[in-house]
Amino acid sequence: MPESPLISAARKWVVDKYPYNSDHLLRALERLDELAPASSEAVRLATLTHDMERAFPGADSPAMSSLDDPEYNQLHCQRSARIVTAWLREQHAPARLIGDVEQLILAHETGGTADADLVQAADSLSFLDTNVDLFLGFVRSGRFPASAVRWKFEHTYERIQVPRARAIARPLVKAAVARLAVLERDLASATAPSHSDGHSTVSVRQDKG
Repeated sequence: MPESPLISAARKWVVDKYPYNSDHLLRALERLDELAPASSEAVRLATLTHDMERAFPGADSPAMSSLDDPEYNQLHCQRSARIVTAWLREQHAPARLIGDVEQLILAHETGGTADADLVQAADSLSFLDTNVDLFLGFVRSGRFPASAVRWKFEHTYERIQVPRARAIARPLVKAAVARLAVLERDLASATAPSHSDGHSTVSVRQDKG
């Protein structure tokens, strides 16, 4: 099916304004189309643009205190909804469509309706497709501990409400957690004290996810 002019414009907006992580948003739309190819334009637009506030950092950008930060998630959703709806008004999109997209972006972290659950599921699958390396990098740099990133990986799977999406996500999250475990072992080996015989003692702590 040919893409609508508004979806095409939104795709270009994402690519042009969010080069840092546009792959995540583009992949989310692909995942949505796998899960529900007959989704409405509002669901497709919300899926494609749900994180766009991060493309426009400013004084009102929410600050993340941890990966498990409900207040940050709420502010992130609200700011993305404001930015996307403003862009849609510039495109002269219908008022009802703008309102529907706004409500879906506001709910993209939590779901709660059939359409919002689809947006959340597509977001979750795309995260596991495109952002695992980014979060492993956070562990390497010390930005977040391995336990927090393990929680993020597992929570991304556990929050999915769409059964087909959960089935697709299950091997992805297992692979992500396995890669994290390897990274933990590598980091522990690199920091373990050496004995006089040239061998090192490695102690791997089992974090709770």
